[in-house]
Amino acid sequence: MKYMLLIWNRPGFVEELSEEERNAIFGDVDRIMKELTESGELVGGDALAHPSQTRTVRPGAGGRAEITDGPFVESKEQFAGYLMIDCETPERAAEIGASWPDVARGVGVLEVRPVMEQAGTEM
Repeated sequence: MKYMLLIWNRPGFVEELSEEERNAIFGDVDRIMKELTESGELVGGDALAHPSQTRTVRPGAGGRAEITDGPFVESKEQFAGYLMIDCETPERAAEIGASWPDVARGVGVLEVRPVMEQAGTEM
């Protein structure tokens, strides 16, 4: 089953880290990505641009879309990137999420969501 791992953290936290801390986090990311690639569980993933480059589109007056600058949520943590994985169980997906450096180092959270099949909305 495919799972989307949604990475949430506070924009700019990386710049507050020492070079040693940054190297450790990026080294952990590289290690996890290599492990997931070798196991065949990695489908894809990317980091996202800074939230200041975000546009949010929502229903507006008169049935016209309203487009505003910035992300939809008003919180310190913002959606920062994602991984798409394909693994056997939801427990394995959560295990991968728990090993992500943002979670392991206490600087972010990771949301694990099953991906619905294109055939329908049932899970």
